[in-house]
Amino acid sequence: MILSPSLLSCDFARLADELAALEAAGIKWAHLDVMDGSFVPNITFGPPVIKAMRKTSRLFFDCHLMIDEPGRYIDDFAQAGADLICVHAEATHHLERTCQAIAQAGCKPAVALNPATSLDAVRYLLPQLYMVLIMSVNPGFGGQSFIPFCLDKVRELKAMILEAGAETLIQVDGGVTLDNCAELVSAGADVLVSGSAFFGFPPYAARHRQFLERCGG
Repeated sequence: MILSPSLLSCDFARLADELAALEAAGIKWAHLDVMDGSFVPNITFGPPVIKAMRKTSRLFFDCHLMIDEPGRYIDDFAQAGADLICVHAEATHHLERTCQAIAQAGCKPAVALNPATSLDAVRYLLPQLYMVLIMSVNPGFGGQSFIPFCLDKVRELKAMILEAGAETLIQVDGGVTLDNCAELVSAGADVLVSGSAFFGFPPYAARHRQFLERCGG
């Protein structure tokens, strides 16, 4: 299991320090929630902030674009230092073309699905996707509670990936805590995003170990 803490819940006044603390805690990934105030009601940050963070960190930047028509900005995020770019199926008219553009920009392509969005949206794309993100809350704000039916969605996606003979990772984002992380991994999740349930319980190294232990790592 890979834990990808959501920086949405960190101390924005101390971003460089927070990134360094994650590395020191053995964390490998950082989840960067980019929101535009249109696709979702909240606004966070964009390529300039990611570029500044990239200069101070060796973490794998897992960039989750909660923005309309993300294909317009793929090169901007790639040049800023994203390692993985995840776009929402609901936010683009030409999903396959956008995923191609991500790969061509040198980043790992991923697709996010809102809770009510069918897995059929990614069925034929699985062989070319590095990861599929199952949103287990409605996107836009941190600190929400896990939507129970998303556990079945993870199981169904895992079966779909196996049937396709793909190696696509499954990420879950939203309401992930120590109480449900083991069940999510058992269902097929490979990468867990945790915001307030991680950053709210320092020290980070101990919290990371707790997540790993709960998931059998």
